[in-house]
Amino acid sequence: MEGMDPGMMMNGTGMHHHKMMMMHMTFFWGKNAEVLFSGWPGTSTGMYVLALVVVFFLAVLVEWISHCQLIKPGSNHVAAGLIRTVMHAVRMGMAYMVMLAVMSFNVGIFIAAIVGHTVGFLSSGSRIFRSDAKGSDLPPLSC
Repeated sequence: MEGMDPGMMMNGTGMHHHKMMMMHMTFFWGKNAEVLFSGWPGTSTGMYVLALVVVFFLAVLVEWISHCQLIKPGSNHVAAGLIRTVMHAVRMGMAYMVMLAVMSFNVGIFIAAIVGHTVGFLSSGSRIFRSDAKGSDLPPLSC
């Protein structure tokens, strides 16, 4: 519809309604946030806790994938290359999901991501729990 404000929506009755969305642009505390998807977790405390847990485990998985060793020595180099490529794509997708969650500017989500990356690195990347010196199948996440 020409000349119509893009922020206006038309319902089935022909009436116009403004759709307003407020997004925080500074860090804030509170459970009323939007993380990754519109309307999620909403205003429910339980859903906010679920969002914290999801972000935490996404961050742990990013670190685990970054340091896991799924390819055995002597494997077919073509198959190994394909496995590395798929692992890299999955790792980057999850890393971007964590980044987008942190961009909600919610302090709880930020802390969940930092703690998740810390726990993930401690358990899989720091070699505290294993004595072998072999590195991971993937190159490190670095700029």
